[in-house]
This record gives sequence, C-alpha cells and structure tokens, in this order.
Amino acid sequence: MPASATATDIARVTAPAVASIRPWRRARDWLSGNAGAVLPMRVQRELDAQRRHNEILIGWVQAALVLTFALLYAFSRKTFAVDVMLRPVPWALGVYAVFVAYRLYLAYRGRLTINRQILSVIADNCVLMVTIWSFHLQYGQPAAFSLKAPTLFYVFIFIALRTLTLMPGMVLLAGAVAALGWLGLVGIAINAPGGMDLITRDYVVYLTSISVLIGGEVDKVISILLVALVLAIATARAGALLHRSVAGQAAAMQLARFFSPEIAATIVNADEILKPGSGRQTEAAAMFIDMRGFTRLAASMTPTELVGLLGEYQKVAVPVIQKHGGSVITYLGDGIMVTFGATRPSASYAADALRATAELLDALEAWAAARRAANRPAPGVGIGVEVGTVTCGAIGDDRRLEYAVIGDPVNRAAKLENHTKVEQVRALTSAETLQRALAQGFDGARCTTRPEPCNVTGIADSLNVVVIA
Repeated sequence: MPASATATDIARVTAPAVASIRPWRRARDWLSGNAGAVLPMRVQRELDAQRRHNEILIGWVQAALVLTFALLYAFSRKTFAVDVMLRPVPWALGVYAVFVAYRLYLAYRGRLTINRQILSVIADNCVLMVTIWSFHLQYGQPAAFSLKAPTLFYVFIFIALRTLTLMPGMVLLAGAVAALGWLGLVGIAINAPGGMDLITRDYVVYLTSISVLIGGEVDKVISILLVALVLAIATARAGALLHRSVAGQAAAMQLARFFSPEIAATIVNADEILKPGSGRQTEAAAMFIDMRGFTRLAASMTPTELVGLLGEYQKVAVPVIQKHGGSVITYLGDGIMVTFGATRPSASYAADALRATAELLDALEAWAAARRAANRPAPGVGIGVEVGTVTCGAIGDDRRLEYAVIGDPVNRAAKLENHTKVEQVRALTSAETLQRALAQGFDGARCTTRPEPCNVTGIADSLNVVVIA
C-alpha cells in the first residue's frame, strides 16, 4: 500500500477482514454466554458470583451421581468371567470420585477455569461410557449387550447439568462428547469378535435380542445432539434474561441512591413505562429545609470542605426525615425538598411532618454545636411546612424524565421556609397544617401561633403562621 494511502483506503481494505472476524467473535461470545454484552463491572461480578455458586451445585450433583453409580454397581448381579483386576467400574468410579472432590475444592475456591470445566465435561461422559461398556463384562455377554443399557439416559442428566454454567458452549460440548462416546461404544460392539454378525435391519430382532440396529444407534446419537442443541439455545436465552435481570437489579439499587426508596420503587415497579404527563393527586405535606448563610460559606470554604459540610448536614437530616415516613424528593444544593404522604400514602402525613420538623431542629442544632466546639463553620437552618393536595408524576420529555411532586402546598412550603428569615425563627408552618396535625395525633407542645395574620412573600392572602420551636 503506498505511503500516501488515506484512512478511507485503509478502511476499504481492512473492512472485509474485520467483517470476517466479527461472526467468529459473535459465535465465541454466544458460546461463552456473554452474547457480546458489555456489562458494568458490578454487574459482571454479580454474574460471576452466580456462576461460582452454580459450579458448586454441579459438583455436588456429580458427587450424588458417583454415589448412585456406586450403589447400583454394588447391588447389581455380577457374572464376571474375567480376572478381578479387569473390573473397570470400581477403578473408574474411584478416579472420578477423586476428580469430583478436587473439582468441588476448586469451585469453592473460585479457581475452576474454562479448561478445567471442559475436562470435567469429558470426565463425566468417560465415566458413564466406561460404566455402560462394562455391562457386557459384568453379565458375561458380547460387547453389543452394552448398547441395550438404559444407563444411557444419564447422558441427558450430564447435558442438562451443564445449563447451570450459563454457557451454551459447555452444553454443546457435553452433547458432542456424549455422542462421540456412544459412537465409540457402537464401534467397539461391531468390531468385537462376532460383532458384525450381530448387525440386523429387523427392528423386532433388534428389540428382542442383543443385535445391533445401526439406524437405531444413529437415532440415539441424533437425539443426544438435538437435546444438547435445544438446551444450549435455552441456556443462551436464559443467560441473556439473567444478564438483563441482574443489570436491572443493579440499576434499581443505583436508582435508590439517587431517589428516595419510595420513588425508586414507583419507577421500577410501574406496570407500564412512565410517560411525561402521567400523575396522580393525593393529600400530603411538603417540607423545605434550607441552610442559612450557605452562599457566604461557599465563598470562604474549599470545594472539599464545602462538599464535606453538605454531606454531614444531609447525613444528619435524612435519617430523621425517613424515620418519620418522609421522602426526599430532591436536593437543591444546600436545600432539601421533602414530602410526607405523597410517594407513600399516610393517614398521619401532617403529624409526621411536624414531628420530623421538631426532631430535625434538635438534631441539626446538636450537629451545629458540635461543629462550633471544633471551631468549624456551623450554619443554622430554616424549615417550612405546608399541607394540601399535591400532584405526583413524571415531568419532562420522552428523552429525560423527572419524578416530581408539585402543587400549591409545595410552593407555600418553600415560601414559608424563606419567611423564617423575616420572622427570625427556624421553622414555620400554617395554622391549617397545625390543625390537621393535631387531628392526626400531634401534641403541638412546641408550636406557637402568631396572634395576627402576616403577609408572606409569594403567597397572595395573609396567613396565620405557626412557629415551631
């Protein structure tokens, strides 16, 4: 290629090679159960942990099969006409038992590599085929006698067992090894002395004697391969579903960190995809909490100190809010918007909101006192609470949505919070909110109603405000 070749020229030459590689990559990903999915590391760790648990389960099933084979062999009738040292089943089961124990050890340690899993598939089928082959020795019959053994059906157990690996390739490998093993037994049977004379085309003779029907044996091989193929496809589909499920669960866990648990549950458990404009109305309480003097503090603190201050403040406030049934709707810098009874229905939303307010004042004052004692900035807070009918639902467009709680009580709570600066108090609510809270079991001991209505900026009518000490 000349030195002056452009990127387009290079792409034109390399595109066929890349296209030829991609199908192999897709096939490799499908066989390994990855389906080409690029998953976050936390999701991949969950899937790897599930695979490890499944491999441990496979090991215990193999151990149960060793015990089953051993018991069947121990209690079955024997007519050996050969030297005792030629009895293959005890030796095969003994070696297999050691292999299964070692495999279980590796599975528990998380060291079961792909190569070891492949070896396990081969070992499963080798032990089974040796056991089946030994039947003609055990009963003193021609080698073709082994082909009548119903023990062949254990093949399907070994194939089905590999679906737990969540790798279609392992399922297909188990089917392929089983098919080759059976073909090997057929080959031994017809190549043994007198074996060719046992071949028949008569189905009745085949069923009633030790004769070999080639078509019948081919049917068994085809059945093994088809079962393996069907189970491999089912494994691939189940694996893809598991990937989506684990990814969805991880997303839901992450979602719960960005939203209140109630909002996250509403989004995740919605029967239909949430669309902008869908919502519902309910009676609830709205609360706004704001840190005093935050703008001035922000100008005098380093970013790390500022974020640390916010983290401490929210770490104190949020548990108190959640203790009383509140849901954090959003963080507004140094502010917190909270609702009671909106995202989670409550018959005591007003009482819950005022109880939370009283406890928040105490908790945040104790936090501020501890910071002052450490000679660190200790801002105060303002809180506004109001009740009424709110609307909960998704807002935005189809590309980006937010779950919001809106309505007049939300606006009035924000105005009351701002009015605490005018009144020079820490928390305000309305007389109507206090009356609802009292009716819902709130004691009101820390509340003082202002004797005269006052004008609150942003609220049209004068309002009887209540100070919460």
